[in-house]
Amino acid sequence: METTNRSLWSRIMRHRYLYLMVLPGFLTVLIFCYFPMYGILIAFKDYSAAKGIMDSPWVGFKYFNTFFHDPMAFRVLKNTLLLGVFTLFWSFPAPIILALLFNELRNKRFKKVVQTVSYFPHFISVVIVAGMIKEFTARDGLFNDIISFFGGSPIMFLLEPDYFRTIFISSGIWQGIGFGTIIYLAALSGIDPTLYDVAEVDGANRWKKIVHITWPSLRSTTVILLIFAVGGVLGTDFQKIILLYSPETYSVADVIGSYVYRQGILGAQYEYTTAIGLFMSVISFIVLYLTNWISRKVSDTSLF
Repeated sequence: METTNRSLWSRIMRHRYLYLMVLPGFLTVLIFCYFPMYGILIAFKDYSAAKGIMDSPWVGFKYFNTFFHDPMAFRVLKNTLLLGVFTLFWSFPAPIILALLFNELRNKRFKKVVQTVSYFPHFISVVIVAGMIKEFTARDGLFNDIISFFGGSPIMFLLEPDYFRTIFISSGIWQGIGFGTIIYLAALSGIDPTLYDVAEVDGANRWKKIVHITWPSLRSTTVILLIFAVGGVLGTDFQKIILLYSPETYSVADVIGSYVYRQGILGAQYEYTTAIGLFMSVISFIVLYLTNWISRKVSDTSLF
């Protein structure tokens, strides 16, 4: 045992600078991600701030049952699932398509300019993006000016349930598509250029090069990112939803995150909303695990 400890300590000292580089990130995750998990206990307790978490009485699955019998539960679950699936369906392929288009550009200067411009929206705060959306979709905003120019009547987009999901998903694509291409472009940079030259000699056109050379090089990266995306399908960007939705659009826009915000932060129902959050985290983990298992069986690519 002493020899093992000495060997471990010698390895640590030999790579001490690498461990020091990892230490800030490790401490950040430990303090802000793992320590707060202690608060999950209040999902099973009748929490009292005066008594504290440990001294508050246990109530078992009371708040889980409350959520399952809540008439709002079905609506927020349905909206969360629909927004997550629609976002995955439209947003996930967008960076892949853009990366493939960038890869086909031969003018390097133009390619760099377009890439840089496409990255900019990612660095805009969600509050600013929500403000821009409200300005563009207002009665006297850009979209209604265009509609009026062609003889149409102004539309209050953010007050119409039929338009909310389209606005939410399309704005998300605009904000994230450029930055999302970085990983795919990094994967494409590892392709040997001679493969394209050989394919061209064999008579392959651009489409065949994409199908037989470019796409196979992206497949494993795409599968890994798809697993992450499917695992987060229930984690809809509720911050932007809260900034954009209104009582008129609750029927399509009210998701788990916004419901927890209203009940937990505004309504101070901490035990109830903690139970909801824990339930959704368990479901997300199950979905992630199943997706990873299916991917490993189908494509031999997985996270674990």
